[in-house]
Amino acid sequence: MDFKEVIRKRRSVRKFSEQRVEREVIRRVLDEVIDYAPSSRNSHSSRFLVVDDPETLERISEMRDYGASFVKGAPMAILVMGDKTKTDLWEVSCAISTTMLLQALVDAGLKGCWVHVKDRPVKKDEPEGKKAIEHLREFLPIPEHYGVLCAVACGYSDFEPAALPEWDKSEVVSFFER
Repeated sequence: MDFKEVIRKRRSVRKFSEQRVEREVIRRVLDEVIDYAPSSRNSHSSRFLVVDDPETLERISEMRDYGASFVKGAPMAILVMGDKTKTDLWEVSCAISTTMLLQALVDAGLKGCWVHVKDRPVKKDEPEGKKAIEHLREFLPIPEHYGVLCAVACGYSDFEPAALPEWDKSEVVSFFER
């Protein structure tokens, strides 16, 4: 698949088949991300935790009472984490890694969608209450010096989302001229 096809096909998909994602497939996807994703000062600070246990996926889906429920229907989720001892810009490096991960999933014939973790509350109506990261640390082996940017639910799916709506892009790009 060429690059343009990958970026055109990359869409947030939250509906997955029950087909298991082979660890060899996800390992190849992650190797591509690890080998080629840029990172702050070449720090290689992004870390990945792959979860394919259904009970654990259900617990991950409970990290937020909004926007995370679809994780329990996925055959796999990947936490994208950053080693804070490597760089203070771990979040930026993780965002780049996540973008490349979502594209590499498409190239491998998989679908995915990310759920924000960092600084998000478990309960939307309690923004100062317990955070999603605290929930995840209760049952996942996340080192204290790792931050978690997001979880990417992924798997096989025959669901094709509707085309993106047209929108006015005229003010998005400007050119500086003297």
